[in-house]
Amino acid sequence: MAEADREVIARVVLQQCLFAKLQVKPPDQDSEAEWVEINRGMVAYVCFFKGAEDSVIPKMVNSLLNVKLSESDNGKRVSILDLPGDVLIVPQATLGGKMKSRGMQYHSNAGKELGMELYDSLIAQCHRELQACPKWAESQAMLKFGTYGNRQVLQFNTNGPYTHLLEF
Repeated sequence: MAEADREVIARVVLQQCLFAKLQVKPPDQDSEAEWVEINRGMVAYVCFFKGAEDSVIPKMVNSLLNVKLSESDNGKRVSILDLPGDVLIVPQATLGGKMKSRGMQYHSNAGKELGMELYDSLIAQCHRELQACPKWAESQAMLKFGTYGNRQVLQFNTNGPYTHLLEF
């Protein structure tokens, strides 16, 4: 997590969900839209800022997978690994926006190429860590993710607005 005396290089917003559906490819002349879906679990919106490096990825993955955000059947808060539940990761450049006048500016975001590299690295490391957890891997839980650089349509159901901001 970000300390008060250093600059934020990545931001994640977490939301528990009962169901989520994300459009990863818009429709075009030749094909219909493509979607990914998850059931009970967590949606993680991710944004990288200028100055972000690959070294932040292990901290992010550890936080995402071990934060006690999800509600178990007995009402206790548990990690997505202990639930176990699905994970949907959504690239969200707007998390880096700052209001200027009446508009939003995104000058502090990482460049598109670096952002894509970091996003791909985050997905790969999440996948490895999730598969390394026997309880999660055996549960048939899924990791799904959005397409970096595209506008995406998201639909989801939640059992309450239990949204959290993490900064690194």
